[in-house]
Amino acid sequence: MFQALRVYKDKRLISVFLFGVASGFPWLMIGSVMSAWLKDEGLSRSAIGLFGSIFSVYAVNFLWSPLLDRVRLPWLGQRRGWIITMQAGIGLCCLYMATLNVQTQLFYMALTGLILAVFSATQDIAIDAYRIDIIREEEKDKLSAASSLATAGWWTGYGGLGAIPFFLADSSNWYWPQIYFLLGGFMLVLMAATIWAKEPLIDRTVVQGAAEKRFAQAISGNKGKAGFGANVMSWMVVTVAEPFREFFQRNGVRLALSVLLFIFLFKLGEAFLGRMSIVFYKEVGFSNSDIGSLSKLLNWWVTIVFSIIGGLVNIRYGIYRGLMIAGIAMASSNLMFAWMAQTGPDKMLFAATVIVDGFTAAWSSVAMVAFISLLCNRAFSATQYALMASLSVAGRNLLASGSGVIVDYLGGNWSAFFILTAVMVIPSLLFLRTIKQDIIRAEKRSY
Repeated sequence: MFQALRVYKDKRLISVFLFGVASGFPWLMIGSVMSAWLKDEGLSRSAIGLFGSIFSVYAVNFLWSPLLDRVRLPWLGQRRGWIITMQAGIGLCCLYMATLNVQTQLFYMALTGLILAVFSATQDIAIDAYRIDIIREEEKDKLSAASSLATAGWWTGYGGLGAIPFFLADSSNWYWPQIYFLLGGFMLVLMAATIWAKEPLIDRTVVQGAAEKRFAQAISGNKGKAGFGANVMSWMVVTVAEPFREFFQRNGVRLALSVLLFIFLFKLGEAFLGRMSIVFYKEVGFSNSDIGSLSKLLNWWVTIVFSIIGGLVNIRYGIYRGLMIAGIAMASSNLMFAWMAQTGPDKMLFAATVIVDGFTAAWSSVAMVAFISLLCNRAFSATQYALMASLSVAGRNLLASGSGVIVDYLGGNWSAFFILTAVMVIPSLLFLRTIKQDIIRAEKRSY
């Protein structure tokens, strides 16, 4: 275990952590902070809920992810160039939002939030690709370490820094527009970490060039020199289609579909639980301060600690075992909520549940990030990671939106609901079992 800890001394992992912070931070601006601002301005629950549709952008960011593998911006390199450009866009959107009047300019606020979400989702593509590219193929242990620090960084940006706006909002000296100026300024400060980071040295031109030539000849219908039109068409086909074709060809259709279905299902139960957790806490009888101190701040520290531990487990026992242990623990932790539903507002049990849930959420996230990263070809890392990560987000956004309907159908029986979310994990673990040997072989190829 001490040998595994030495992996974290790599300076590249500092950049991975800071990029994780930059990835989680924008979720505040269009999530909980925006909801609190709109609530204080007197908007209805239904109106505030509609703003949540902004997050759908994250489920479809794979549609433009090929551009990040093919288009190199003229500053800081392939990955850092896209990251810093998106960070500048996020910061400027946040600063502009601080100048808007919610009562008279709600449309512009929603539009700015949507644009900010596009910048953020695009930044996520570049950050995920950076994490994959900066770790060499033979450094499997560091891939797991990078996944754990990326998870810890995301929760630091979203959970740790997320408490600050609410503390400031309770002060008579701070108002929400001022807080948005602060958030935008902090996002701009994170750009310094992008400038400091080392650009990955990945030569993807050979693979992409060979694919372009093959498609150009196929389009022109001869083996001679392809024309201008064929070259343009082949560039577009390679940019958009080749990452997906390569993924299915390399893994085989059966394995590729099994992997994608596993990713879609794995965290579905956790998503159903998470969508209803705040409602559950309030109905059981916990106060806002209880929720803030235990569900937010305590959960942040728990997530960071267990993200590191989850990375160590992956290093020691492999990604397959890490996923299986995480899945079983994730299902078991949901039963803690069923226990709390029977007990009532017991703060000690609440704290214990938050610790167990934070542990399983962190562990499962680290295992999933490492798993998806392992399956990516570095020539198309942005596109292939975005495709698989989007499936995970789509499962949460599309299906988990019906979690409230299920609770109502069960007559408000929270215990039955949480038991059902635990059962939801089982199908994904069955799929995981069928691809066990493929995952182990992929890990061995990484050495």
